[in-house]
Amino acid sequence: MTPPELTRRRCLQAGGAALAAPWLAHAQGAWPSKPIRWVVPFTPGGTTDAVTRLVATEIARTLGQPVVVENKPGAGTVIGVDSVAKSAPDGYAFVTVANSFCVNHTLLKKLPYDSLKDLRPVALMGLSEHVLATHPASGLKTAADIAAQAKAGKPLSYASFGQGTSAHLAGEMLKTALGTPNIVHVPYKGQAPALADLLGGQVSMMFGNWPEFRGHVQSGKLAAIGMATARRSVYAPDIPTLAEQGAAVESNSWNGMLAPAGVPDAVVQRLNREVNQALRAPSVAEALRQGGIADKSGTPEDFGAFIRSEIERYAVVIRKAGITAE
Repeated sequence: MTPPELTRRRCLQAGGAALAAPWLAHAQGAWPSKPIRWVVPFTPGGTTDAVTRLVATEIARTLGQPVVVENKPGAGTVIGVDSVAKSAPDGYAFVTVANSFCVNHTLLKKLPYDSLKDLRPVALMGLSEHVLATHPASGLKTAADIAAQAKAGKPLSYASFGQGTSAHLAGEMLKTALGTPNIVHVPYKGQAPALADLLGGQVSMMFGNWPEFRGHVQSGKLAAIGMATARRSVYAPDIPTLAEQGAAVESNSWNGMLAPAGVPDAVVQRLNREVNQALRAPSVAEALRQGGIADKSGTPEDFGAFIRSEIERYAVVIRKAGITAE
């Protein structure tokens, strides 16, 4: 190609790029141009629902479009998650997931979606530490008390949010750590009914979210045996960890946002920034602090790595305990 021809081609290419630039800028800047649907696969009122609504309110303000939170519980969160996994990947449907998402990957053999292929991570949001609590009349004060009573043949039970939930798996971890396989698991349909029976003394103990248990512990209606954390919690520094008592159990309830797999990278990155910014907004940050919920902001890649590690961690517990779906 001669120099004049080369110059002419470069001019045409530059002209074409200049004409395309405004259109590309408009296309990239058009999202969002309508309301966003954000599914919560749990009933209203829990920690995951509360965190989602806090963040949704803030990002609606910064994005300039309504963010409609839709509670869609059922089948251990599978119904709500599947509804988003099968949504158009246009950046207008998202779902909040929690520990159950990673548990279901191993526990349920016929999921209607592929956990790692049909959805993509957007942002991890909050984390609530678990406390192991009992009724004050139980006579249980430490992990050693649990072990002694169980080994003496005294009937002991632990409640959970349901079969395969994080509270269930935490109970199985505790049984392994203490060598007490005879402690009976009593599953409930959610934390609220399980907590009600714990407060009534119908079950011996339960792992639960510190934000929901805090008031009961502080009022003396429940006794905290230990926090299921690696180190003493900043939210409950006076309560010893189970690890300090020779039972190294780590358990919590976390939540984060996923999108359908085909959502463009630009939308995922933008929404990740918006969520992280929302978590740092003064009103949201104060609400999380007051609620005892840790801000877990980070990149989509961070959340993806976290999901994979949680799937592996829960798979070990499920297989060792022989847990099956109801």
